[in-house]
Amino acid sequence: MTGTLINSATVFIGTLVGVLLGNRLPERVRETVLSGLGLSTIGYAILSLVDAMSRQENVPAKFIVVLLSTLIGGVIGELAGLDPLLTRFGAWLERKFARSTDAEGTARFVRGYIVASLVFCVGPMTILGSIQDGLTGDFSLLAIKSTLDGFAALAFAASLGAGVGFSIITILIFQGGISLLAGAAQNIFTSPMLAVLSAVGALLIIGIGFTLLDIKKIRMANFLPALLIGPLMVAILHAIGVAGF
Repeated sequence: MTGTLINSATVFIGTLVGVLLGNRLPERVRETVLSGLGLSTIGYAILSLVDAMSRQENVPAKFIVVLLSTLIGGVIGELAGLDPLLTRFGAWLERKFARSTDAEGTARFVRGYIVASLVFCVGPMTILGSIQDGLTGDFSLLAIKSTLDGFAALAFAASLGAGVGFSIITILIFQGGISLLAGAAQNIFTSPMLAVLSAVGALLIIGIGFTLLDIKKIRMANFLPALLIGPLMVAILHAIGVAGF
């Protein structure tokens, strides 16, 4: 859990500095920062996607698994109403702690919370770093992630406000949970499963980039089940003897 606690601390500090800076920046500058974040997020996701698949066999088949798991996960998420659920939780946090006086302030807070939670928790470094931290106590990978997340939190908070900082709750639950269950996770996750998981996470991050750039508003939280479905499909294909899985 050490790496998760460090990660939470850097996100908190980054958010604090970002909020202080953001209040001093003109609206047009904050919009430009947000656009830059959107572009950078998409660039990072593309690199993660390429890296996840570069050392794998039967890449076309694995990408079909990524596609199917994303579609099926999205349908499940829509039927379960995950995005509205996360939005309501973000709105509850806003009412409890921030208490904005207008609807625009509330929407900004919720957007900051959801975007930061997804960016900080669906990447490959989250999964691998948390397993490594939980199994061996080596939090070096999460330390690197923490540094990146701290700067990202600063930039996000400058444009989206204090809601970014409350993503710490998601980090503690999701990332900390993986660390605590690391022994079981290591025995379950094979290299192809981690590759598909990382690729699905990269696609979700690309979707977040589209949202930040106002290209299309996507209910990204509804795709979270894909992170479970992708590795499960790989496990099934491996069990029936499909090559490369």
